[in-house]
Amino acid sequence: MHDFTTLLIEVGALLLLLGLLSRLSRRFGLSPIPLYLLAGLAFGHGGLLPLDASEEFFAVGAEIGVILLLVMLGLEYSANELVGNLRSAAPAGLIDGVLNALPGAGFALLLGWDWVAALVLGGITWVSSSGVIAKVLADLGRLGNRETPVILSVLVIEDLAMALYLPLVTAVLAGTGLLGGGIALTVAVGTVLIVLVVAIRYGHLISSALSAKDPEALLLGVLGLTLLIAGIAASLQVSAAVGAFLVGIALSGPVAHHATELLSPLRDLFAAVFFVFFGLTTDPQDIPPVLLPALALAVVTMATKTLTGYLAARRVGIAEPGRWRAGLALVPRGEFSIVIAGLAVAAGSVEPRLAALAATYVLITVVTGPILARLPDFPWFKRWLRNRAAAQRREPTPVVESLR
Repeated sequence: MHDFTTLLIEVGALLLLLGLLSRLSRRFGLSPIPLYLLAGLAFGHGGLLPLDASEEFFAVGAEIGVILLLVMLGLEYSANELVGNLRSAAPAGLIDGVLNALPGAGFALLLGWDWVAALVLGGITWVSSSGVIAKVLADLGRLGNRETPVILSVLVIEDLAMALYLPLVTAVLAGTGLLGGGIALTVAVGTVLIVLVVAIRYGHLISSALSAKDPEALLLGVLGLTLLIAGIAASLQVSAAVGAFLVGIALSGPVAHHATELLSPLRDLFAAVFFVFFGLTTDPQDIPPVLLPALALAVVTMATKTLTGYLAARRVGIAEPGRWRAGLALVPRGEFSIVIAGLAVAAGSVEPRLAALAATYVLITVVTGPILARLPDFPWFKRWLRNRAAAQRREPTPVVESLR
């Protein structure tokens, strides 16, 4: 009873603090994500006032937060839109992997680490945080923007790639050899394809089974289905986030519209819990020794990720402001990067500094990412874009005219 009372006090006090921080951030027109992370650092391991009783609650809530963020993203788009975007964004996905995985792998080799650590760090720097980006896009009111489908296409390709990468890197870390890795990879590919086919071909049947006229039944049905599919996907070594996203894709029509309205408050609650939990699990004392290497790696890969989004948006004819919005929105790394680092630490056979470096690196990108995403909205950035466009349209002065 005493532990339960302590749990209520800790959870209540922290949620109240998050509410105040959210209001403060909105007053200044900023995303509350960096403040949520800093709150987690303050009350986590090695922080000012560690919260021990509520750690398990926030751990479960964080997992649910990622799932809700991804199902809400899926509800914004239809299955046909997903397939079309994936086809058009396949080259961008390849560029994304080359530009963002190779710097991480090369950085590990420069530090003198082995090829396994390079494989792990390459994955950490490759994949953006779907959860953070989904929250930023919602906060900035960009879900309906022309560049948002491009951003989502890159994220989905990354998530699908993680469905293949995670079983492979798990097998490498466990030392099971090529056979074990091949089996895990085959199961992951088969699961993704099955869920995707069901979402595309039978999504209308799923929607018809859920009543849009009964809010209570709809909320319980959509939430239950999402958690069920996410859990099955995770048990088959596929990302729970991919399963949740495909559930959102499968729902359509009035069901999708009403489900978005019903799930929005839950998404906001558990998304805040996700960001706080990330800070809670990061010990501030581990940050100083790896701060400079993590900062250098973050600067390089934030630039390459911005270039990825810029090129992807340019390929489909998005205007200059939208290209920058797409590139800067992709900067944050998050849940997958931490999962990859956690697998490496659990294996016990990788460079011990990897966990602290990964946590610090992710923290830098998650704190700065929402701030950078707002740059295209600032007047000085818009003026710079207009001047740049005017300079590109201006024809060069002929040599003859210049001699007169």
